[in-house]
Amino acid sequence: MPSTTPPIPRVIRRRGRLAVGALATALFGQLISGTAVAAPSAEDTVVSPTPGLPGRIAWAPCESPNGGGQGAFECATVTVPVDWKRPKEATLDLALARHRATDPARRIGSLLVNPGGPGGSGVDFAFSAPSSFSPELLARFDVVGFDPRGVARSTPVVCDEDRVMAQNALLYPDSAASFAALRKANRALGESCRDLSGPLADHMDTGSVVRDMEAIRAGLGERRISYYGVSYGTAIGQQYAERYPKRIRAMTLDSNMDHSLGPWAFQKTEAVGVEESYGQFADWCARTASCALHGRDARAVFASLYQRAEAGELVVPGDPPQTVTPQDLQSAALGNMYDPAAWFGFAQVLADLDAGAPGATARFARTYGEPVEYPFNSVMCQDYDFGVSSYRSLARFERELGRLAPVTRLSPLGWTVQNACQDWPSEVRNPQRRLDVEGTGPILMTNSRFDPATPHSWGANAARQIGREAVFLTYDGVGHGDYWLSPCARDAIDTYLVTLKTPRKGTHCPAVWPAGPSAQRQSPSGGLVNPLPELLGTRTYGRAG
Repeated sequence: MPSTTPPIPRVIRRRGRLAVGALATALFGQLISGTAVAAPSAEDTVVSPTPGLPGRIAWAPCESPNGGGQGAFECATVTVPVDWKRPKEATLDLALARHRATDPARRIGSLLVNPGGPGGSGVDFAFSAPSSFSPELLARFDVVGFDPRGVARSTPVVCDEDRVMAQNALLYPDSAASFAALRKANRALGESCRDLSGPLADHMDTGSVVRDMEAIRAGLGERRISYYGVSYGTAIGQQYAERYPKRIRAMTLDSNMDHSLGPWAFQKTEAVGVEESYGQFADWCARTASCALHGRDARAVFASLYQRAEAGELVVPGDPPQTVTPQDLQSAALGNMYDPAAWFGFAQVLADLDAGAPGATARFARTYGEPVEYPFNSVMCQDYDFGVSSYRSLARFERELGRLAPVTRLSPLGWTVQNACQDWPSEVRNPQRRLDVEGTGPILMTNSRFDPATPHSWGANAARQIGREAVFLTYDGVGHGDYWLSPCARDAIDTYLVTLKTPRKGTHCPAVWPAGPSAQRQSPSGGLVNPLPELLGTRTYGRAG
């Protein structure tokens, strides 16, 4: 979850205000290679909105925007209903890309992938496969990514940019009046999404995405599929397993969501996740001579900076000078905990900021593109009932979170997700509930012990809900996206996806700590590149500089 995801959810640069029906075609451009309406499955009959088209997906060669790559890429679309309860009415085209198995003679089948968000592009995830996944997975699977409904090339949800900015300015209310203003701004923004995007804006819940994924499975002609989802992609996987247990060959859920949490439990676990992750960073600095804060208490440094920011006294020299807010500090702490590869730079930024050095300016610069595609709120506010009755209740939350997380105070991700959903106009179509999974094979679930976005407690709780089908592995380090953080976790995931052999329940993988500054976000071994920062936006990973 970012995740799409982030202190202020990622917004994508303007691509033009087009009629909604033309968006998918105009944005997908030359990558469109064919359109298929998914064939009915035994478990869920789909009425074809466009009779006469073939049931199988019509693939055609396409080029990766990254250039090159092992094997071949193909692209296509699949047509699905906007409202699955009314399949004969409005439809949209889901964009797909696949990287063909590099060893066709040993091909196992299709591996569907999703990078999270909400708002991450599965098409781009598939395009990144040659550098992001192990050679063994690339050899044995067609890696298939799809842009979920309302995302990127799949008819993106479009919202008014001025109203996005108005909401962003109000996400940290400090009075009953500003809370009321936030609620009004949220409703205005949600109504603009509906006005500009049509009925799709009201059908962005994960339950609808699950139905879409089953349509893709049917269009692939696969009796069962394998799946790898990370962050928000785990929510899709969990709920797919619940609805279509017999359609799963293998499923890995990396950095898990917990869809059972109410507003307070969500805030509490998110805040503790950031606090504990920052604590690991501080402890690492204490024992790492090359950390810029070595010899100092990194917790006390952050607390001092926060106090100065609260007083309006944390100013970075420049033309003009820039005042750093408490929210800037919290967002930087969250973002830099996603991947410890960022810690050397983050420590230097905190040291520069404490000393008033101009070099810290870029890291905290608040820059905005021209927001137009904005699916994040439409998904989260239809998946979670985050209603807070009054500013008094919100302020009580904030006080309690400060006691639980005395250094970082709260999770800016959790806090802004909750606040952005107050008085959102769309129905909560897929509200919180416990998972009820029965009849799948083993599902491999992994979580970092210190994950700032999807806390370890989320994964452990989701695994308990799934029950005997779940095999839960813990990576004892810090970060988000275990596949690229831990060689041990990556080996377990690869082995399971290829052979269906799971590690023992309760397996732990050792922490991997950064040993030296690096500009590249590579896994600790194996030379694989972590694609999540690029796919989910730089804000999520604290790389505004």
